Amino acid sequence: MTRTRIKICGLTRIDAALHAAHAGADAIGLVFYPPSVRNIEPVLAGEIARSLPAFVSSVALFVDAETEFVRTVIELVRPQLLQFHGAETPDYCRQFGLPYIKAVHVHTGLDLVQYAARFRDAHGLLLDACVSGEAGGTGKTFDWNLIPSALSLPVILSGGLNSGNVKTAITRIRPWAVDVSSGVEIARGIKDSIMVEQFISEVANASR
Repeated sequence: MTRTRIKICGLTRIDAALHAAHAGADAIGLVFYPPSVRNIEPVLAGEIARSLPAFVSSVALFVDAETEFVRTVIELVRPQLLQFHGAETPDYCRQFGLPYIKAVHVHTGLDLVQYAARFRDAHGLLLDACVSGEAGGTGKTFDWNLIPSALSLPVILSGGLNSGNVKTAITRIRPWAVDVSSGVEIARGIKDSIMVEQFISEVANASR
């Protein structure tokens, strides 16, 4: 089985980001969305991104952000990947000239095959829970039966994952990657080092 990649999202401190990286995370998510408790200022985010060891990617997350703000973050942070978590169009996402992934809130009636085709130049489709008024990081799971057996884009599974259910999720869905935020937090927006290690360990166990 291909090793499942791991993204720890919503990091706001250098020490927490470095711990996640050394524990085995493949990517660190930096949230640029003011309503979120995990929102981070671009200057600090740049310091975190520059502190990461080789082959650990920094991912900049936006929710329907102004174009100029995205460009400012790109200049200050130099992320390897962009993540769009709102109602952005394909043209909007591709205008920045960087690889991107598109998040989608999964619900009954949504055609994920068509959605993936619409964002065909994305580097992955992040599947998250659909919670009214929330852009993400809710800690809620969704019905994995709504995921088609084959999509044209790599699947990044998110939404309510934690060390207790991620092995089952990987066994059932076989995603390219998993994304966790609230599932490794001791309080909203505060990552717990032990929970991060346990999550990464369970992903490794599922990939064996």
